[in-house]
Amino acid sequence: MHDGHEEDLVPEGVVVRKRRKGIYILPNQVTLAALFGGFYAVVMAMNGRFDLAAAGVFSAMVLDSLDGRVARMTNTQSAFGEQMDSLSDMVSFGAAPGLIAYEWALKGLGRWGWIAAFVYCSCAALRLARFNVNTAVVDKRYFQGLPSPAAAALVTGFIWVMDDNGVKPYDVVWVMFVVALYAGLTMVTNVPFYSFKDIQMKKSVPFAVIVLIALGIAFINIHPPVVLFSIFVLYGLSGYAVYFWRRYKGIRTSVISTSTDEPEESGLHR
Repeated sequence: MHDGHEEDLVPEGVVVRKRRKGIYILPNQVTLAALFGGFYAVVMAMNGRFDLAAAGVFSAMVLDSLDGRVARMTNTQSAFGEQMDSLSDMVSFGAAPGLIAYEWALKGLGRWGWIAAFVYCSCAALRLARFNVNTAVVDKRYFQGLPSPAAAALVTGFIWVMDDNGVKPYDVVWVMFVVALYAGLTMVTNVPFYSFKDIQMKKSVPFAVIVLIALGIAFINIHPPVVLFSIFVLYGLSGYAVYFWRRYKGIRTSVISTSTDEPEESGLHR
């Protein structure tokens, strides 16, 4: 009498091969394309094409915003895809902006230059690691700290604007130093930044919303470097505005709903 195990139904002497776990192609293709954007940005910076380097990072941002949505829409989420996305983000929004900033201006500061680039890069790694750990306990409406794509947009957007206007790197080297440190350190703060994740893409919207999107695209095309950088400057400051407004109103500022064991952040949950 069989006990319900599958191996009891297999004739003796027959070898059964377990089915291999596959990898979903579509979302991981998007992630690989985002990774290529970061790699392309570094290569362009090494060749002195900082406008194309910035474009590579911004392209990676667009692709990074799509891979998760593609996976959810096609029901192809996987642990492999999550890890792949995190590693891609580290290259495109961690290593690439730090190296581009160093190659463009920070190397003129000697030791201080590579320290600023490393602080940015290490903060991106810490921010991504914390995001992976706290995914289940963070309020989905907000990011805990500046998201790494927005931090990368601040660093590379500043370079793009300066390069587009013919400003020499040595004239704004200390400004680049401050921007890199601000973007890096803001990633690892407990400041809440709106995530836009509560916007439902599958719901119908009024026709006026589509018109506003079209106007927004047209507005960006007036002068992409300045417009995009301005948008991310406002976003990069918005978290602090929300933080101090909550403190003023006596509202809890932390976006962590419960304490976690790793990393220990119970002192930050105020």
